[in-house]
Amino acid sequence: MSIEKKSPASSSTDEKILLSHGAGGKLTQELIEKVFFKAFANPILVRAEDSAIVSPKGSSLAFTTDSYVVSPLFFPGGDIGRLAVCGTVNDLAMMGATPLFLGISFILEEGLSMEVLKKITESAAAAAREASVQIVCGDTKVVGKGAADETFVTTCGLGAVPPGVEISAANARPGDKIILSGTLGDHEIAILSAREGLPFSGDISSDCAPLNQAVAAMLERTRAVHVLRDPTRGGLATTLNEIANRSKVALEIQEAAIPISEEVREACEILGFDPLYLANEGKLVAFVGPEGAAQALEGLRSVPCGKQAEIIGVVTESRARVTLVTTVGGRRTIDVPVGTQLPRIC
Repeated sequence: MSIEKKSPASSSTDEKILLSHGAGGKLTQELIEKVFFKAFANPILVRAEDSAIVSPKGSSLAFTTDSYVVSPLFFPGGDIGRLAVCGTVNDLAMMGATPLFLGISFILEEGLSMEVLKKITESAAAAAREASVQIVCGDTKVVGKGAADETFVTTCGLGAVPPGVEISAANARPGDKIILSGTLGDHEIAILSAREGLPFSGDISSDCAPLNQAVAAMLERTRAVHVLRDPTRGGLATTLNEIANRSKVALEIQEAAIPISEEVREACEILGFDPLYLANEGKLVAFVGPEGAAQALEGLRSVPCGKQAEIIGVVTESRARVTLVTTVGGRRTIDVPVGTQLPRIC
């Protein structure tokens, strides 16, 4: 099957898969649209949400699947087992669903320490208990030495969507307040520190955490929540661009309002990274109608993972784009990256 070449930037990648195809940026979007959507297209899939919403016999269920690769397997604040459970729970929660059941499968490389595997599974089990979900099915495959990087994990998840909850990346409306649940970039900088042995100042740990309690706390206080997303690969910038394009609205965010820890800010200055593009694994961005923004913010701040939540911007009527108002009053357009600053972080 040939793939149409549209630009010099993409022509060199049409025939081979690159690491950047898994980074969540423009190449990832091209891969999904040109290969997977073309092969599997159906009305549910092409909505491109974090979870598919299906309605068997009148029920409203969220169903999702994901795969996890990270190096190293253990990092400050988490490991691949916790990452897999939290990431799947969060995909369900971003549709407003109550996560119920997970499935988990492992591809194990020959020579992996049994003790390491036990630690990973125990961590996954602890994360499932924290999120109040059950792991009810799974599978295991073993491949030869060199055919995998110790272990890869694949998950699936099922959740129930409460009546009256309709959350989608296409639902942002002019006037919506944009709420971020906490500091950016902790996960990606923690991975980099562990992988490269970089002694950044302070204690930087991954924010890897289940977000279903945070979502439930918001929805208990208001049903004016229109969009939820967890800014993982590609960070906040990529997530906001996805929402702007899906909803066909403009977003304006305030740099001064975006929470970033001093440790992450210093690391970004040293490495030349933009924290807006760093991956997170325990943060969410919510678009809430102005009538419910205060209640949603109160709900977020009532749970541990949302203590630092802030309103960072607003949806405006204009063509789809994301604009950052800088701390000195300037304005710059925030675009989607082509590749990634750091591979294999989620």
